[in-house]
Amino acid sequence: MQLEQPTQEPAWSGTIPSAIDARVLGLVVVTAGLAASINVPYGGLPVAIVAFALLGSGGTIVHLLGERKLRRITDGLVERWVAAGGQVETVTRSSGGMRTEWTVHTPDGEITVGGIALVPIAKLAVEWQGVGDTMAASEAEANIDELADSLYEEFFEIGSTLQRT
Repeated sequence: MQLEQPTQEPAWSGTIPSAIDARVLGLVVVTAGLAASINVPYGGLPVAIVAFALLGSGGTIVHLLGERKLRRITDGLVERWVAAGGQVETVTRSSGGMRTEWTVHTPDGEITVGGIALVPIAKLAVEWQGVGDTMAASEAEANIDELADSLYEEFFEIGSTLQRT
């Protein structure tokens, strides 16, 4: 009689939580309000209102596009790590300063992936055990396979070796 061994399913659900950041949106609203208030003496209240609406909606769109880009990169990294054999328990939303971040929970520690979520200047930052690296989000997205491979080697292969010693 043989007992069946339970198959070990990965704990990660396959979804990255949304990270629309109220702090960034608040900064957009305040900046739009200040910029629009400059128009009051020159164009009057109607011009200031139109300027506020344009700047506020433009800033919100820029943040949403940046958040989507960082979320796609994070999802791509985690998917590639899991496919390569890395153990990912969960991915949660975290916050640090004005950065939009996710924390990838692994048995070897937490990996923070995030950055500045404003599409023209979007930056990706990856941090593990106090050591981090930053690059342009568009560069990271274009080279996602190479980035995932190098980070996998650092986080999962070297990290598990360090945990054993």
